[in-house]
Amino acid sequence: MFEPRSYPSQGKVRLHTLLGDNPSTRSLKDGTLKSELLSFDFDDSFKITHDGFKPMVREGRFDCGELAIVTYLQARALGRPLLLLPAPIGGRFQHHTLAHDASRGTLLPQGLAGKRIGIRSYTQTTVTWVRGILRTEYGVSPQDVHWIAQEDAHMAEYREPDNVSRIEDRSLSQLLLDGDVDAAILGNKKPDDPRLQPVIAEPEAVASDWNYRTGIVPMNHIFVARADLSRQRPDVICALYDSLLESRDRDIPSEQGRQMRPFTLAALRPSLEAIIDFALFDGLIDRRLSVDELFDETTAALGA
Repeated sequence: MFEPRSYPSQGKVRLHTLLGDNPSTRSLKDGTLKSELLSFDFDDSFKITHDGFKPMVREGRFDCGELAIVTYLQARALGRPLLLLPAPIGGRFQHHTLAHDASRGTLLPQGLAGKRIGIRSYTQTTVTWVRGILRTEYGVSPQDVHWIAQEDAHMAEYREPDNVSRIEDRSLSQLLLDGDVDAAILGNKKPDDPRLQPVIAEPEAVASDWNYRTGIVPMNHIFVARADLSRQRPDVICALYDSLLESRDRDIPSEQGRQMRPFTLAALRPSLEAIIDFALFDGLIDRRLSVDELFDETTAALGA
């Protein structure tokens, strides 16, 4: 599994890295950005980047890379020697991702208790954000819903609750249109079909107000590195963070004055506290992690 790994004590380090074709890391991945301390061996063998998450957290295959924040929390709670860099790779508001078939009538978030909601995985980060929003904003507990999942968790140790079942033969949108689920969390895969409408009306405005009240910017994927890399080569970790930040600033401008990928621990703390709360309430982790234990002395100070 996670065998200890040794890195050169000085000079350039080549890092076996999991990184998809993300808008905010384009300049890093295409080689536009150069570093005297690090180079990358990008593993592009996965059709979808999240398919690499299992070997990352189960085998310790990569030196560093992107990882879903909920998968990271589960891995950290189970003692995997991975550290966060305060560097989100992807972030977005999630209110719009919960859809229903409007041709079957109106469905409001307060009316989801007792309904069937289709999801990719019970532990998926987008799903965790939506469940937390439904519980804290609309009073709908995860235990009040029957969840129809298509995939298992990235962590082999995790066991789903009893109100989760599996249908894998069709896409989530097709399950929704066929009437096998009442709503579905579609993420970015919502087809251009007028029947599929958000359960939360005016989701952009609602999300903006929620962000204003809470300070939360929901990250999906965030960058992680092996703890032994940080311990042996803190200079490489600093160079890695600087490269990620420069790539973000080159490739992704702020959206209407709001940065959806806020770097530094101070900027991320409200969002990390929220996702820890959501993951704990949903039973995805078995203890409350502190934000500070997700970092070491080197990674906590990045950008500060």
